[in-house]
Amino acid sequence: MKIKLSALLLLTTAACTTADGDLAAPRTAAAVMPVGPVEPVVTPAAEDQRLTVFLDAAFEEQVARSPQGLTGLGRKERYNELNSYTDANAAEGLALAQRQLASMRAQFDPAKLSPNGRLSYQLFEREVQQNVENFRWRRHGFIASTNGSPAGSLPVFLINNHKIASVADAEAYISRLQAVERVMGEITTNMRAQTAAGIVPSTFNFAPVRKDAEKVLAGAPFTTGPETPVYADFRAKVAKLDAPQAEKDRLLAAARDALTGPFQRGYRSFLATWTETERQAKGNRGAWGLPDGAAFYANRLKNSTTTSMSAAQIHQLGLDQVAAIHGEMERIKTQVGFKGTLRQFFDELRSNPKYRYPDTDAGRAAYIKDAEGFVAQVMAKSPQWFRRLPKAALEVRAVEKWREGTAAIAFYNSPSEDGSRPGIYYSNLANMADVSKPQLEARSYHEGAPGHHFQIALAQELPNVPKFRRFGGYGAYAEGWGLYAEGLGKEMGFYQDPISEFGMLSTQVWRAVRLVVDSGIHDKRWTREQAIDYFLANAPLSRADAVREVERYFNWPGQATSYMVGQLKILELRERAKRELGDKFDIRDFHAAVLENGSLPLDVLEEQVNAYIAARKAA
Repeated sequence: MKIKLSALLLLTTAACTTADGDLAAPRTAAAVMPVGPVEPVVTPAAEDQRLTVFLDAAFEEQVARSPQGLTGLGRKERYNELNSYTDANAAEGLALAQRQLASMRAQFDPAKLSPNGRLSYQLFEREVQQNVENFRWRRHGFIASTNGSPAGSLPVFLINNHKIASVADAEAYISRLQAVERVMGEITTNMRAQTAAGIVPSTFNFAPVRKDAEKVLAGAPFTTGPETPVYADFRAKVAKLDAPQAEKDRLLAAARDALTGPFQRGYRSFLATWTETERQAKGNRGAWGLPDGAAFYANRLKNSTTTSMSAAQIHQLGLDQVAAIHGEMERIKTQVGFKGTLRQFFDELRSNPKYRYPDTDAGRAAYIKDAEGFVAQVMAKSPQWFRRLPKAALEVRAVEKWREGTAAIAFYNSPSEDGSRPGIYYSNLANMADVSKPQLEARSYHEGAPGHHFQIALAQELPNVPKFRRFGGYGAYAEGWGLYAEGLGKEMGFYQDPISEFGMLSTQVWRAVRLVVDSGIHDKRWTREQAIDYFLANAPLSRADAVREVERYFNWPGQATSYMVGQLKILELRERAKRELGDKFDIRDFHAAVLENGSLPLDVLEEQVNAYIAARKAA
């Protein structure tokens, strides 16, 4: 879980080793004493530290407003509460950020900071300004869709983040179950406001969201059959308490009452509002179908890529990259002796059972075991490629059954602030016939190591860095690094099987296709079917995955463009460093320059890499 000021808190990043300033030479006894007060000498190191104290206090002031954000960090303040989801609360958070920015500007002069101190100042300023700009569009993001919904995210939060080490913790869990009714009331209010403004999800979203919400209410204590996941989680956690059985029984009874009472009423309210919203759906439409859709999409592209690229430029970049990667795929196709066309080879990879895991519990277990193996081989070689490795553990898990319909194909959940909760690389294994065995290696490098875990967990652990820079991020940086990590696996000596290398190229072309399809949907008004057809013609994803991807882009304009835009910038900067440094280039130093400043907008990342190049040249 990454935390952003616009949603809960603030931003992220950087290995901020402050520079010491030169101290003035001491005066002798014979020196002429100055007239009037003399301002103390302020060194950049001291001023950086003062700024860090200010920014950390600002972070704490923001995170204190988010009970779920606090729990996500591994803390227990406000442990019995859930967030406020009202529009007034969002406005209050933005107003607080603006006051904090004004206070920072009044108290600090960037000229008195070290380069890393100025970076913190710049990033905080930029983040607040971006959030002010984005606030106009706060209603445009869909609250529930096939990308996820509160009906799934609330149980995931409780199960993954709410630890129970005492009776008080268990009672806090129960309080949160009771608060679901209030939360769903606020969420349904927001949904109705969106609908009234003409902001309604595409038609394809309604059945999957409804199905996943109903799964949460299936089973004991709501119905007969196996326990619902939330109750099963609560029972398992309470069973481990050092408490009398009578106390445990009391807690379980209270949880059942909370679930069958306010929790269930909240879900029923959500489902009723979802049904009302569905009646207003107008088919499957991109951002162009929303109020001020063109301006909204431009805002989303700016946020996702941290560039000024237009939709037309994004589209052309995608077409160019698809063509280039197809050339590499042709090389592998020839190497393995396949005689047909590239598209026929795609069909072979989709249809031949040897490229799939069995759709059984054993097949799912084999997938997880193989993913763990790919992560392990990266960890063994990583000291040769990285100066600093994350301390937090990394686990590989299958997405829980009850949220498979609204979960992504694969994704990463960050560890807690103290590392006691591991980073989690999730895979959606709903139907193993849709899971590509050749793509697993690249996917593991992206979501696990050396991808998001090395980037996100590492950022949280960076020393001497303001908290707002350690928790949060920019999509183009985060997803650009993940995609870069897939290709890095080849350089690290992996992808020994040509089919696995082809799998890596297929995930690369997948991200190139995203540039074409995302801009096609939202700028060129492509239909859902047109987008799916383009995907299947140009990337070897299963049809189910292509459908899931296209629907994701409909629901999340611009986000899919961040991957390849970010990757290409990282590769461009690496080539520049190699060219300018020659024998002084060390891949570990380059990776430190990229990762140990944390998540950055791409233009700021370029500034940091240029500074690293200049420093190495001067060494």
